[in-house]
Amino acid sequence: MKLFVSEGNPHCLKVLAALEETGVKCDVQYVKRVVPFISRPVLPALLPPTGPHLFSSNAICRFGGKDCSDLCNQWLEWETTELQVKATLKNLFWGIKYIKLQETLSVADIVMWAALYPILSGSSTILGKCKNLFLDIFTESLLILIHPNRCKVLQGKGLQGMKTFLQRQPNPQSKEIQTSTCNLFEMYAEESERVVSEEEMEAAALTWSKELQDWPLPEDRQHPILPQEDKKNILVTSALPYVNNVPHLGNIIGCVLSADVFSRYSRLRGWNVLFVCGTDEYGTATENKAIEEGLTPQEICDKYHAIHSAIYKWFQIDFDFFGRTTTEKQTVIAQDIFWRLHKNNFLLEDTVEQLRCENCQRFLADRFVEGICPHCAYPEARGDQCDKCGRLINAVELKEPQCKICRKTPIICSSKHLFLDLPKLEIQLEQWLDKSTSTGDWTANAKQITRSWLRDGLKPRCITRDLKWGTPVPHPDFKEKVFYVWFDAPIGYLSITANYTDKWEKWWKNPPQVELYNFMAKDNVPFHSVVFPCSLLGAQDNYTLVNHLVATEYLNYEDTKFSKSRGVGVFGDMAKETDIPCDVWRFYLLYVRPEGQDSSFSWADLATKNNSELLNNLGNFINRAGMFVTKFFEGCVPAMVLQQEDKKLLALVAWELQQYIQLMDKVKIRDSLKHILNISRHGNQYIQVNEPWKNIKAGDAERQRAGTVTGVSVNIACLLSVMLYPYMPTTSQTIRDQLNCPQSVIGTMLRGNGNFVCALGAGHRVGAVSPLFQKLEGDQIEALKKRFSGQQAATAPAPAAEATAAADPERAKQLSQAVVEQGEKVRNLKAQKAEKALITAEVTLLLDLKKQLVLAEGKTPEPAPQKGKKK
Repeated sequence: MKLFVSEGNPHCLKVLAALEETGVKCDVQYVKRVVPFISRPVLPALLPPTGPHLFSSNAICRFGGKDCSDLCNQWLEWETTELQVKATLKNLFWGIKYIKLQETLSVADIVMWAALYPILSGSSTILGKCKNLFLDIFTESLLILIHPNRCKVLQGKGLQGMKTFLQRQPNPQSKEIQTSTCNLFEMYAEESERVVSEEEMEAAALTWSKELQDWPLPEDRQHPILPQEDKKNILVTSALPYVNNVPHLGNIIGCVLSADVFSRYSRLRGWNVLFVCGTDEYGTATENKAIEEGLTPQEICDKYHAIHSAIYKWFQIDFDFFGRTTTEKQTVIAQDIFWRLHKNNFLLEDTVEQLRCENCQRFLADRFVEGICPHCAYPEARGDQCDKCGRLINAVELKEPQCKICRKTPIICSSKHLFLDLPKLEIQLEQWLDKSTSTGDWTANAKQITRSWLRDGLKPRCITRDLKWGTPVPHPDFKEKVFYVWFDAPIGYLSITANYTDKWEKWWKNPPQVELYNFMAKDNVPFHSVVFPCSLLGAQDNYTLVNHLVATEYLNYEDTKFSKSRGVGVFGDMAKETDIPCDVWRFYLLYVRPEGQDSSFSWADLATKNNSELLNNLGNFINRAGMFVTKFFEGCVPAMVLQQEDKKLLALVAWELQQYIQLMDKVKIRDSLKHILNISRHGNQYIQVNEPWKNIKAGDAERQRAGTVTGVSVNIACLLSVMLYPYMPTTSQTIRDQLNCPQSVIGTMLRGNGNFVCALGAGHRVGAVSPLFQKLEGDQIEALKKRFSGQQAATAPAPAAEATAAADPERAKQLSQAVVEQGEKVRNLKAQKAEKALITAEVTLLLDLKKQLVLAEGKTPEPAPQKGKKK
């Protein structure tokens, strides 16, 4: 009888131990594969004297041994179906419970503990403080069986002994397996260290010995920035935020923050970068907000442009220029593109049916009308798009439409409009998309959404609106109309650049030399991948089209939606009031950035990530490295004599740096951040193992070793300051200031494939070192969570009689008119800048009238939000 096993395989460990206990004699052979026609290296395998191979490790454990009790069989089945599939602490404790109840050693004992032994015997942190509890349960007989076989299978290396085995395993074949399976092998893989070759160590040591290069600093930008012949020219745009509201955390991470991180990173790479953005100020959203606040559209734009600018400044969004769309250059460029489309026969005229409010005497474009979505039945769909399903809709398709101003039911009227002939441009668009998506870095959702538009076939898209606030349509037959915001708004990228420099065409009409990156949330994709490119293609004026379209999914707030009206969630102007530093906000938003699927902001998780990753991991390592220099070496970096262990660490850090660069080049911003944290984890482990605080008190050799460990550590901290710069610019600068890093480090480390050089050589004097981060306490987080949770949970539900009251159409009609009149009164008082007490009284009356109107219509009134006291 032959038993085939392989080194590093935990299943082989249990088989060897079990067969030794049962006394079965086998010819044990260490191999990589047994059966040629099986593609995977499935081991262990047992070849009995008669019959086929056995490939189940638990079946082999039972082969030829003692009879198993029913309980033993149940636990063997449980180990296979539960422990190996879902290796959770809960399952591990169930295993302990079983072991404790047994008086005699069984096959199940051996199977379960042999599976767990590599974790328990190594330096694993998976079990934390529970590890000793597990080890205490090991019986002497188990240790006698497992220990010698452990030496055979794991070669005395514990988890490291499994590394080669794990790397040899094929990748899962399906996405479901990749995302749902969490077995013991994955736990081993997380804990096992990357194998480093001799060549990697020598290459890392060689790079370490090189000198810093005197590259220009990212901060030393000469404006205006223009494309350069000998440089990689990167044009970065962030989706223009609507000027009618305050951006929440989801808006910030989806657009401006992600674009800022990539722009900062690109400058570190030595690329020539221009980062532009601005407020989108035309359209129904602005007119609607102006009516709500009793201001003119221009006053609304001025007010909210200043709010947006202040928020982004606090979040350290490093625009080269932050502009706006209500400019003369916007009118000139948009009208030029319009006339080119008209000349090239890519525009159509058609009469369309629109909703018109007779009470307000106006057509209800876009956000002036709400109703039930015809696709998903969402009750608050807008006249241009449903916020729930994301489908674009025409206002006349809405069910039960209402005018947002007076809540009257509009009528359908005809109006003549201009359309962009998308079907005529479809072939050009597809040809361009094939090239752009294959050569550029488009996110998966951007490709999917674009394909869905093309799959359904493009239809002519209306580019005009019956509004007053917008870019005027220059055609004499449409002089009373303005451009639809989604034709007009993306042109804002061009006009904002034109307001930055008169040589804007060097960026926007220069596709051979310029790479364009668009950052946005997924709901903006079709306008940037279909509508806007078609406008530019149809203009036939050599415009720069997007090469890399980077779209995030949605960030939710504690598993619900942000809502300014209900007081739910953190908005940009509120983050500063929490006393949590800007860099911590940036770090957490980027840590949970919704790259592949929706994610959620969580106060508890924010505290956990701050306290574990920033305070205990990253901050702890950098502070210790700097403090050792100050405390043990009088503030000067000691001489370093590299040993093999140090070279191995340099190679590990160099590999993490390379992964960081490769991912950032592909705009995988969240994934790249994990490699920064991996480096500090390597550093913490390096310090812990080498104990420089002990060696410094010993002999000369030990003191030299303490100096090397300290010098290497403080140089890793210097590297981390550079890698952190795109994510946490203030923290990056603080680290460089504390370590007194040469300015050239910021321009050297991320060039090429990464250059981890010894920037702080022997004799370099560091500055004053202090902690980088503060702990977020539980009571502080609970108070913030309560503050931003809204008041709906604390508000008593409306009485049943109110909720079920019968509708009174006549009363509703009277109240509707009263609401309109009272609203007009409030707006006039605000315009006249009346006393605050008078305005408040009239607003209270208006809210009461609206509540009565809801009841008269037979609906359930929503509880009024209550403002909490500021602390």
